[in-house]
Amino acid sequence: MSFRIVRSKGNRGPVLDIAWCPFNDKVCQWPEGASADLKIIIWNVGTAEILYSINHPDLIYSVCWNWEGSRIVTTCKDKKIRIYDPRNGDMEQEALGHEGAKPQKAIFLRNGLVFTTGFSRMSERQYALRSEVALSEPIVLEELDTSNGILTPIYDPDVNLLYLCAKGDSNIRYFEITDEPPFVHYINTYQSTEPQRGVGAMPKRGCDIHQCEIARFYKLHSRGFCEVITFTVPRKSELFQDDLYPDTLADTPAMSAEEWKDGKDAEPVLMSLKDGYKPRAQEFKLSKSKSNILDRMPSKSREKTESVPKEKLDEIMEEIRKLKGTILKQEVRIRELERKVEETKPPAPEVPPEENSKQNQVNNNHHEPVSILVDEI
Repeated sequence: MSFRIVRSKGNRGPVLDIAWCPFNDKVCQWPEGASADLKIIIWNVGTAEILYSINHPDLIYSVCWNWEGSRIVTTCKDKKIRIYDPRNGDMEQEALGHEGAKPQKAIFLRNGLVFTTGFSRMSERQYALRSEVALSEPIVLEELDTSNGILTPIYDPDVNLLYLCAKGDSNIRYFEITDEPPFVHYINTYQSTEPQRGVGAMPKRGCDIHQCEIARFYKLHSRGFCEVITFTVPRKSELFQDDLYPDTLADTPAMSAEEWKDGKDAEPVLMSLKDGYKPRAQEFKLSKSKSNILDRMPSKSREKTESVPKEKLDEIMEEIRKLKGTILKQEVRIRELERKVEETKPPAPEVPPEENSKQNQVNNNHHEPVSILVDEI
């Protein structure tokens, strides 16, 4: 196992977050939060090349791509939410978010709305739903509780479910996002007795569709072990549930990093889970001018094949061809001998059924008569 495939350098501050682009598996961004280097850097991971660098006014708390990969939303220490064009670094929207001084987070939803979490001026935890063209006017603004944990939203774009979890909490709340008031519908809360240090989600293609599993989370405990939490919707029918499993994100990129850099936008490639998930073969290659280390890594099977001399391979193939010819000749000879044996075999004499066997009686262990047939010799 290689623990470091690509090493990217281009900053002085610590990396606070990493967000992979939703349509491409070789483009990612990360913000840095050092006092001397407040930037969002967008990388082509395969070539370890910096595509764009965006200066930010203050410490960055979170960053997220939109569905098409054409915009990014950030939250900042100055309590503001900003939307940027990642290709030219232009700030398109800016507004005051939650009024509390603690960190807040923002994510793009599939329909283009922005969901944020943060704190009120009285340190009450809040969530809000906003339009990307009117960030300062929340469509929904609700208070949850007075805990200290920073709420992290985990979004399922397939069925528009949103999960809220926080470090130090022992529960996970989940909501449904709709186009009708009140827009954010509370569903239920998963309760446990152990607080969590962090929570991560499995992609939908990794869920068990036969058990109607719609979400799987990995909860990191303070004692150092990881707990698997599954969310299922019980169904009596064993058929594929189309309403639970609409087409989901595939593992195939919609375009290359070069196409995105040239200004192309594309929605992620979707796949059906009806026949189960089959990982794609790693055949995607970039048309590039720079060396890409991800494309230079040969498979183990290729290394083994190329290590055998061509003359040796030719000799082995010739030997296999001769063996196949010998086997075919032997099969023909065997069939010919079987045919001759059948022709020379005399016909069996006909014996009357009544003379072929006779009936005797013997006693079993219980001294009862048992009728058996004994062939005459």
